[in-house]
Amino acid sequence: MEKNLDEINYDELIEQSLRNVVYLALKLVEENGLPGDNHFYITFKTDFPGVVLSQNLKLQYPDTITIVLQNQFSNLKVRHNSFSVDLSFGGLMQTIKVPYESITYFADPHAKFGLNFVPEEIELDDVKMVAGDNKKSSDKEVLPSKGADIISFDSFRCKK
Repeated sequence: MEKNLDEINYDELIEQSLRNVVYLALKLVEENGLPGDNHFYITFKTDFPGVVLSQNLKLQYPDTITIVLQNQFSNLKVRHNSFSVDLSFGGLMQTIKVPYESITYFADPHAKFGLNFVPEEIELDDVKMVAGDNKKSSDKEVLPSKGADIISFDSFRCKK
């Protein structure tokens, strides 16, 4: 299964590496719990293939949702392509499953660390869409995935 390589797509390689940071951070928490004041904000596309949410949550958050992993979460299971976690929504415990490709934002405010992602282009029933864009292919404008945002780590450093 050899593939001819026309060029190296560094944007894609960087995007994959940064998503691996999310995986590794969640894996550390799965194995050891959250240390100190660390906590995560994770925003993801609720309509992305592979996302598992209750029908009520999908209706309430048809495009994106931000979850917080801090004090009240349990049963975190980290896999290579996704994670699942039990969270309380309106007093009702629910299990959600989140593919890493659906994540648009990951942050640990305590560590002053954050990453923005652009979800890959997806196809749903012959309607080509970019996650977060409501234009159909018949609208003649489908934006390609642009890869990872460039992040200056200087903005996250503590200034003394």
